[in-house]
Amino acid sequence: MAQNNGLEKTLWAAADKLRNNMDAAEYKHVVLGLIFLKYISDAFNDLYEKLKAGEGAFEGADPEDKDEYLAHNIFFVPEKARWQYLQDKAKNRR
Repeated sequence: MAQNNGLEKTLWAAADKLRNNMDAAEYKHVVLGLIFLKYISDAFNDLYEKLKAGEGAFEGADPEDKDEYLAHNIFFVPEKARWQYLQDKAKNRR
């Protein structure tokens, strides 16, 4: 239980730092958007890695072809909207 308390405090501190001077009512839209992006990025990355490996049913597949993702009901995420790209760029801003 104490371990969860430490995690909760860390998450709240991170949320406060991200929120800065933004109104909480406005901030929820930013957070929900980020949660959605993380969700679709995880699904995208899982399929991307399978397509990139090109094994079995994915042989000859192009990991940058939007239709590959459509066929599996997964959102195609453009390169500059991918979670890892945004995460890497966020580290450059201060």
